[in-house]
Amino acid sequence: MPIPTSQHVVNIYKHASVLPQSVWDVLRQDERRANIMYPHALKSLHTEGGEDVQLWMTCSTFHTLDTHPTLDLILSCTEGPFGSYPIFILPTAPFDALTHDYLYPRVGQLVRALLPVVGPQRVFSIFAPEPVTKLFARYWSQLTGIAAYEQPYYAAKHTYCTRETFVDRCLSIFPDLSYLPRLATESDISAVAELCFGFSSTSEPFVLTEKRARKEAKYLIRQGLIWVLQANLGSAPAEIASIVAVTRQSDAVAGITKVYTNPRWRKRGCAERLVRHVTKALLSHKRSVVLFVAHDNPAAAGVYHRVGFAGLDDSKRRVEGVEPWLEIGFDRRAVRLGHW
Repeated sequence: MPIPTSQHVVNIYKHASVLPQSVWDVLRQDERRANIMYPHALKSLHTEGGEDVQLWMTCSTFHTLDTHPTLDLILSCTEGPFGSYPIFILPTAPFDALTHDYLYPRVGQLVRALLPVVGPQRVFSIFAPEPVTKLFARYWSQLTGIAAYEQPYYAAKHTYCTRETFVDRCLSIFPDLSYLPRLATESDISAVAELCFGFSSTSEPFVLTEKRARKEAKYLIRQGLIWVLQANLGSAPAEIASIVAVTRQSDAVAGITKVYTNPRWRKRGCAERLVRHVTKALLSHKRSVVLFVAHDNPAAAGVYHRVGFAGLDDSKRRVEGVEPWLEIGFDRRAVRLGHW
Protein backbone atom coordinates (compact mmCIF):
# COMPACT_ATOMS: atom_id res chain seq x y z
CA MET A 1 0.00 0.00 0.00
CA PRO A 2 2.61 2.61 -1.03
CA ILE A 3 1.93 6.32 -0.72
CA PRO A 4 4.38 8.01 -3.12
CA THR A 5 5.97 11.43 -2.83
CA SER A 6 8.57 13.09 -5.01
CA GLN A 7 11.38 11.60 -2.94
CA HIS A 8 10.04 9.79 0.12
CA VAL A 9 7.63 6.85 0.22
CA VAL A 10 5.52 5.69 3.16
CA ASN A 11 4.43 2.06 3.26
CA ILE A 12 1.71 0.75 5.57
CA TYR A 13 1.57 -2.78 6.99
CA LYS A 14 -1.37 -4.17 8.95
CA HIS A 15 0.63 -6.87 10.75
CA ALA A 16 4.22 -7.59 11.71
CA SER A 17 4.12 -10.79 9.64
CA VAL A 18 4.04 -8.75 6.42
CA LEU A 19 6.92 -6.44 7.28
CA PRO A 20 9.61 -6.67 4.58
CA GLN A 21 12.99 -8.21 5.30
CA SER A 22 14.63 -4.78 5.22
CA VAL A 23 12.66 -3.77 8.33
CA TRP A 24 13.59 -6.92 10.24
CA ASP A 25 17.23 -6.39 9.26
CA VAL A 26 17.20 -2.87 10.72
CA LEU A 27 15.55 -4.04 13.94
CA ARG A 28 18.08 -6.85 14.39
CA GLN A 29 21.09 -4.71 13.53
CA ASP A 30 20.16 -2.05 16.12
CA GLU A 31 18.57 -4.17 18.84
CA ARG A 32 19.42 -1.79 21.68
CA ARG A 33 17.75 1.24 20.13
CA ALA A 34 14.93 -0.93 18.77
CA ASN A 35 14.11 -2.48 22.15
CA ILE A 36 10.98 -0.36 22.46
CA MET A 37 9.65 -1.83 19.19
CA TYR A 38 11.45 -5.03 18.14
CA PRO A 39 10.32 -7.39 20.96
CA HIS A 40 6.70 -6.43 20.38
CA ALA A 41 7.09 -7.03 16.65
CA LEU A 42 8.38 -10.52 17.41
CA LYS A 43 5.42 -11.24 19.70
CA SER A 44 3.00 -9.92 17.10
CA LEU A 45 4.15 -12.58 14.65
CA HIS A 46 2.17 -15.10 16.73
CA THR A 47 -1.05 -13.08 16.98
CA GLU A 48 -2.48 -13.22 13.48
CA GLY A 49 -6.10 -12.09 13.37
CA GLY A 50 -7.93 -10.65 16.36
CA GLU A 51 -9.39 -7.21 16.80
CA ASP A 52 -6.33 -5.36 18.13
CA VAL A 53 -4.80 -2.73 15.88
CA GLN A 54 -1.32 -3.77 14.79
CA LEU A 55 -0.16 -1.06 12.43
CA TRP A 56 3.38 -0.57 11.14
CA MET A 57 4.63 2.14 8.80
CA THR A 58 7.95 2.86 7.14
CA CYS A 59 9.33 5.95 5.45
CA SER A 60 12.01 5.36 2.83
CA THR A 61 13.98 7.62 0.53
CA PHE A 62 14.49 6.92 -3.15
CA HIS A 63 17.79 8.18 -4.45
CA THR A 64 18.05 8.98 -8.14
CA LEU A 65 20.95 6.65 -8.93
CA ASP A 66 20.03 3.82 -6.54
CA THR A 67 17.72 0.92 -7.32
CA HIS A 68 16.83 0.30 -3.68
CA PRO A 69 15.36 2.89 -1.29
CA THR A 70 16.97 3.76 2.04
CA LEU A 71 14.80 2.90 5.05
CA ASP A 72 14.71 6.02 7.27
CA LEU A 73 11.93 5.65 9.87
CA ILE A 74 9.84 2.81 11.31
CA LEU A 75 6.59 3.63 13.12
CA SER A 76 4.44 1.31 15.23
CA CYS A 77 0.87 1.87 16.38
CA THR A 78 0.02 -1.26 18.34
CA GLU A 79 -1.79 -2.69 21.35
CA GLY A 80 -0.41 -4.04 24.61
CA PRO A 81 -1.96 -6.30 27.27
CA PHE A 82 -3.45 -3.30 29.13
CA GLY A 83 -4.36 -0.91 26.34
CA SER A 84 -3.00 0.93 23.34
CA TYR A 85 0.70 1.76 23.19
CA PRO A 86 1.91 5.23 22.26
CA ILE A 87 3.10 5.86 18.74
CA PHE A 88 6.70 4.66 18.66
CA ILE A 89 9.12 5.82 15.96
CA LEU A 90 12.57 4.33 15.35
CA PRO A 91 14.98 6.28 13.11
CA THR A 92 17.77 4.46 11.35
CA ALA A 93 20.10 7.47 11.16
CA PRO A 94 22.54 8.26 14.01
CA PHE A 95 21.26 10.72 16.60
CA ASP A 96 23.53 13.52 15.39
CA ALA A 97 22.02 13.19 11.90
CA LEU A 98 18.47 13.76 13.15
CA THR A 99 18.44 17.40 12.09
CA HIS A 100 15.34 19.41 11.23
CA ASP A 101 16.19 19.36 7.53
CA TYR A 102 16.54 15.57 7.56
CA LEU A 103 13.43 14.84 9.62
CA TYR A 104 11.01 17.48 8.30
CA PRO A 105 9.96 15.78 5.03
CA ARG A 106 10.10 12.25 6.45
CA VAL A 107 8.10 12.84 9.63
CA GLY A 108 5.64 14.94 7.65
CA GLN A 109 4.94 12.05 5.30
CA LEU A 110 4.38 9.68 8.22
CA VAL A 111 1.95 12.04 9.92
CA ARG A 112 -0.08 12.62 6.77
CA ALA A 113 -0.25 8.88 6.07
CA LEU A 114 -1.11 7.92 9.67
CA LEU A 115 -4.08 10.21 10.24
CA PRO A 116 -6.54 8.70 7.73
CA VAL A 117 -5.68 5.17 8.86
CA VAL A 118 -6.08 5.51 12.66
CA GLY A 119 -7.95 8.79 13.15
CA PRO A 120 -7.02 11.60 15.54
CA GLN A 121 -8.26 9.99 18.80
CA ARG A 122 -5.88 7.00 18.66
CA VAL A 123 -2.72 9.08 19.01
CA PHE A 124 -2.57 9.93 22.71
CA SER A 125 1.23 10.28 22.82
CA ILE A 126 4.41 9.89 20.78
CA PHE A 127 7.66 8.38 22.13
CA ALA A 128 10.88 8.50 20.10
CA PRO A 129 14.34 10.10 20.12
CA GLU A 130 13.83 13.71 21.17
CA PRO A 131 14.08 15.49 17.78
CA VAL A 132 11.66 13.00 16.19
CA THR A 133 9.11 13.39 18.99
CA LYS A 134 9.16 17.18 18.91
CA LEU A 135 8.65 17.36 15.16
CA PHE A 136 5.93 14.68 15.11
CA ALA A 137 4.01 16.46 17.91
CA ARG A 138 4.17 19.77 16.06
CA TYR A 139 3.05 18.22 12.77
CA TRP A 140 0.25 16.18 14.39
CA SER A 141 -1.15 19.19 16.25
CA GLN A 142 -1.13 21.32 13.11
CA LEU A 143 -2.89 18.64 11.10
CA THR A 144 -5.50 17.57 13.67
CA GLY A 145 -5.97 20.70 15.78
CA ILE A 146 -5.33 18.59 18.91
CA ALA A 147 -2.88 20.43 21.13
CA ALA A 148 0.27 18.77 22.42
CA TYR A 149 1.11 19.30 26.09
CA GLU A 150 4.07 21.59 26.70
CA GLN A 151 5.17 19.48 29.65
CA PRO A 152 6.30 16.07 28.33
CA TYR A 153 4.97 12.89 29.86
CA TYR A 154 8.47 11.43 29.98
CA ALA A 155 11.93 12.82 29.22
CA ALA A 156 14.62 10.20 29.60
CA LYS A 157 18.02 8.96 28.58
CA HIS A 158 18.23 5.60 26.81
CA THR A 159 21.24 3.70 28.14
CA TYR A 160 22.74 0.22 28.11
CA CYS A 161 24.91 -2.18 30.11
CA THR A 162 27.11 -4.91 28.66
CA ARG A 163 29.35 -7.57 30.19
CA GLU A 164 32.26 -5.15 29.68
CA THR A 165 30.60 -2.23 31.51
CA PHE A 166 28.83 -4.25 34.21
CA VAL A 167 30.05 -3.58 37.77
CA ASP A 168 29.74 -6.67 39.97
CA ARG A 169 30.10 -5.87 43.64
CA CYS A 170 28.49 -6.51 47.01
CA LEU A 171 27.12 -3.60 48.97
CA SER A 172 28.72 -3.51 52.42
CA ILE A 173 26.31 -0.98 53.89
CA PHE A 174 23.41 -2.02 56.12
CA PRO A 175 24.96 -5.21 57.52
CA ASP A 176 21.71 -6.04 59.36
CA LEU A 177 19.81 -6.22 56.05
CA SER A 178 19.06 -9.68 54.69
CA TYR A 179 17.76 -9.96 51.17
CA LEU A 180 16.87 -12.46 48.49
CA PRO A 181 16.48 -11.46 44.82
CA ARG A 182 14.22 -13.84 42.89
CA LEU A 183 11.51 -14.12 40.29
CA ALA A 184 8.11 -13.26 41.73
CA THR A 185 5.65 -16.08 42.46
CA GLU A 186 1.89 -16.31 42.86
CA SER A 187 2.24 -15.74 46.59
CA ASP A 188 3.70 -12.29 45.83
CA ILE A 189 0.68 -10.99 43.89
CA SER A 190 -0.62 -8.67 46.60
CA ALA A 191 2.80 -7.21 47.38
CA VAL A 192 3.72 -6.78 43.73
CA ALA A 193 0.33 -5.19 43.01
CA GLU A 194 0.99 -2.65 45.76
CA LEU A 195 4.31 -1.70 44.14
CA CYS A 196 2.82 -1.65 40.62
CA PHE A 197 0.22 0.77 41.97
CA GLY A 198 2.95 2.88 43.57
CA PHE A 199 5.00 2.92 40.38
CA SER A 200 2.02 4.01 38.29
CA SER A 201 1.32 6.89 40.67
CA THR A 202 4.66 8.35 39.58
CA SER A 203 3.84 7.89 35.88
CA GLU A 204 1.07 10.40 35.21
CA PRO A 205 -1.17 10.06 33.24
CA PHE A 206 -0.77 6.26 33.15
CA VAL A 207 -2.03 5.78 36.71
CA LEU A 208 -3.61 2.45 37.63
CA THR A 209 -6.49 1.72 39.95
CA GLU A 210 -5.78 -0.84 42.65
CA LYS A 211 -7.84 -3.36 40.67
CA ARG A 212 -5.86 -2.80 37.47
CA ALA A 213 -2.58 -2.87 39.43
CA ARG A 214 -3.50 -6.31 40.72
CA LYS A 215 -4.36 -7.43 37.20
CA GLU A 216 -0.98 -6.15 35.99
CA ALA A 217 0.83 -7.93 38.84
CA LYS A 218 -0.86 -11.23 38.00
CA TYR A 219 0.06 -10.86 34.32
CA LEU A 220 3.72 -10.02 35.01
CA ILE A 221 4.13 -12.84 37.53
CA ARG A 222 2.42 -15.49 35.41
CA GLN A 223 4.49 -14.51 32.38
CA GLY A 224 7.72 -14.68 34.42
CA LEU A 225 8.45 -11.01 33.72
CA ILE A 226 8.99 -9.50 37.16
CA TRP A 227 11.68 -9.89 39.80
CA VAL A 228 11.42 -8.99 43.47
CA LEU A 229 13.85 -8.28 46.28
CA GLN A 230 12.64 -10.02 49.42
CA ALA A 231 14.21 -8.21 52.38
CA ASN A 232 14.13 -8.02 56.14
CA LEU A 233 15.95 -6.14 58.88
CA GLY A 234 17.12 -8.23 61.82
CA SER A 235 14.37 -10.55 63.01
CA ALA A 236 11.53 -8.60 61.37
CA PRO A 237 9.30 -10.47 58.89
CA ALA A 238 10.45 -10.43 55.27
CA GLU A 239 8.78 -8.04 52.83
CA ILE A 240 8.95 -7.37 49.11
CA ALA A 241 11.12 -4.27 49.07
CA SER A 242 11.68 -3.67 45.34
CA ILE A 243 10.50 -4.82 41.92
CA VAL A 244 12.11 -4.88 38.48
CA ALA A 245 10.27 -5.95 35.33
CA VAL A 246 11.86 -7.37 32.19
CA THR A 247 9.13 -7.06 29.58
CA ARG A 248 11.01 -6.48 26.31
CA GLN A 249 13.43 -9.18 25.13
CA SER A 250 14.89 -10.07 21.76
CA ASP A 251 17.75 -12.37 20.81
CA ALA A 252 20.62 -10.26 22.16
CA VAL A 253 18.97 -7.50 24.21
CA ALA A 254 16.68 -7.27 27.24
CA GLY A 255 14.96 -4.15 28.52
CA ILE A 256 14.47 -3.37 32.21
CA THR A 257 11.33 -1.45 33.19
CA LYS A 258 9.20 -0.67 36.24
CA VAL A 259 12.02 -0.29 38.78
CA TYR A 260 10.31 0.68 42.03
CA THR A 261 11.08 0.43 45.75
CA ASN A 262 8.53 0.39 48.55
CA PRO A 263 8.86 3.77 50.37
CA ARG A 264 9.38 1.83 53.64
CA TRP A 265 12.58 0.34 52.19
CA ARG A 266 14.18 3.28 50.47
CA LYS A 267 17.76 4.47 51.07
CA ARG A 268 18.89 0.95 51.93
CA GLY A 269 20.37 -0.02 48.54
CA CYS A 270 17.44 -2.30 47.63
CA ALA A 271 16.96 -1.07 44.06
CA GLU A 272 20.69 -1.28 43.34
CA ARG A 273 20.89 -4.82 44.65
CA LEU A 274 17.95 -5.98 42.58
CA VAL A 275 18.92 -4.14 39.39
CA ARG A 276 22.46 -5.54 39.64
CA HIS A 277 21.18 -9.07 40.21
CA VAL A 278 18.70 -8.93 37.32
CA THR A 279 21.23 -7.30 34.98
CA LYS A 280 23.84 -9.95 35.78
CA ALA A 281 21.30 -12.73 35.21
CA LEU A 282 20.27 -11.25 31.87
CA LEU A 283 23.86 -10.72 30.70
CA SER A 284 24.49 -14.43 31.14
CA HIS A 285 22.59 -14.94 27.88
CA LYS A 286 22.15 -11.43 26.38
CA ARG A 287 24.76 -9.08 24.96
CA SER A 288 23.14 -5.94 26.37
CA VAL A 289 20.57 -4.78 28.90
CA VAL A 290 18.87 -1.45 28.20
CA LEU A 291 16.66 0.92 30.13
CA PHE A 292 15.34 4.48 30.21
CA VAL A 293 16.18 6.78 33.11
CA ALA A 294 14.28 10.04 33.57
CA HIS A 295 16.29 13.26 33.38
CA ASP A 296 14.68 14.44 36.63
CA ASN A 297 15.60 11.29 38.59
CA PRO A 298 19.30 11.63 39.53
CA ALA A 299 18.93 9.04 42.30
CA ALA A 300 17.93 6.36 39.80
CA ALA A 301 20.68 7.47 37.40
CA GLY A 302 23.18 7.01 40.23
CA VAL A 303 21.92 3.47 40.88
CA TYR A 304 22.18 2.50 37.21
CA HIS A 305 25.61 4.13 36.87
CA ARG A 306 26.94 2.10 39.80
CA VAL A 307 25.62 -1.08 38.15
CA GLY A 308 27.42 -0.24 34.91
CA PHE A 309 24.92 1.48 32.62
CA ALA A 310 26.70 3.80 30.23
CA GLY A 311 26.61 7.57 29.96
CA LEU A 312 25.15 8.30 33.39
CA ASP A 313 28.13 9.86 35.17
CA ASP A 314 28.45 13.57 35.86
CA SER A 315 30.61 14.28 32.83
CA LYS A 316 29.18 15.92 29.74
CA ARG A 317 31.02 13.41 27.55
CA ARG A 318 28.81 12.02 24.80
CA VAL A 319 28.58 8.22 24.82
CA GLU A 320 27.66 6.50 21.58
CA GLY A 321 24.37 4.68 21.86
CA VAL A 322 23.15 6.77 24.79
CA GLU A 323 20.61 9.36 23.66
CA PRO A 324 17.65 11.41 24.91
CA TRP A 325 14.14 10.13 24.21
CA LEU A 326 10.93 12.07 24.78
CA GLU A 327 7.25 11.27 25.21
CA ILE A 328 4.80 14.05 24.45
CA GLY A 329 1.07 13.65 25.07
CA PHE A 330 -1.92 15.20 23.36
CA ASP A 331 -4.99 16.87 24.87
CA ARG A 332 -6.65 14.09 26.86
CA ARG A 333 -10.10 15.59 26.24
CA ALA A 334 -9.70 14.73 22.55
CA VAL A 335 -7.93 11.34 22.60
CA ARG A 336 -8.38 7.83 24.00
CA LEU A 337 -5.66 7.30 26.59
CA GLY A 338 -3.83 3.98 26.45
CA HIS A 339 -1.36 2.40 28.87
CA TRP A 340 2.20 1.10 28.69
